[in-house]
Amino acid sequence: MDPERPLDALNAARNKRVIVELKNKSQILGKLKAFDIHINVVLDEAEEHENGTMKRRIGNAFIRGDAIVLISPA
Repeated sequence: MDPERPLDALNAARNKRVIVELKNKSQILGKLKAFDIHINVVLDEAEEHENGTMKRRIGNAFIRGDAIVLISPA
């Protein structure tokens, strides 16, 4: 399925691992559980990564959409 809209692409990534890059340059990896029209996202099994290595385990994470630069498949 080719996504037609940005939210379609996010919907296709639901329950899959994604990388969320934030404006502060940190990266959060986790399983995408939910999102809304503001691209606020909820990740499960989230981990914060820095320079390619895991910095800490977060678990469940809510990330505000205005802090996100990009979301990509992991």
